[in-house]
Amino acid sequence: MATDYDAPRKTDEELAEDSLEELKARRAEKTASAVDVDEAELAENLELPGADLSDENLTVRVVPKKADEFTCMSCFLVHHRSQLDHEGKNGPICKDCA
Repeated sequence: MATDYDAPRKTDEELAEDSLEELKARRAEKTASAVDVDEAELAENLELPGADLSDENLTVRVVPKKADEFTCMSCFLVHHRSQLDHEGKNGPICKDCA
């Protein structure tokens, strides 16, 4: 935080008054921003590790690999040809894995 050394100094009383006003303002902000949260709705969106997701359907659109893309044989990500570092013995390797 920058300090302006040329600014007039405040007395202890002024500092105490400022901090009291700031505390009151913070308290008012906290009470004004309190939102009534439905705990049941919040719990529905919570995912637990190891939960049974067998009845869930994913809606992900799979795009086939384009002619100017390759799959890195180290990280198995699809990259553009500009990211090709070299052809290894197992296949292409990207610049990140090289």
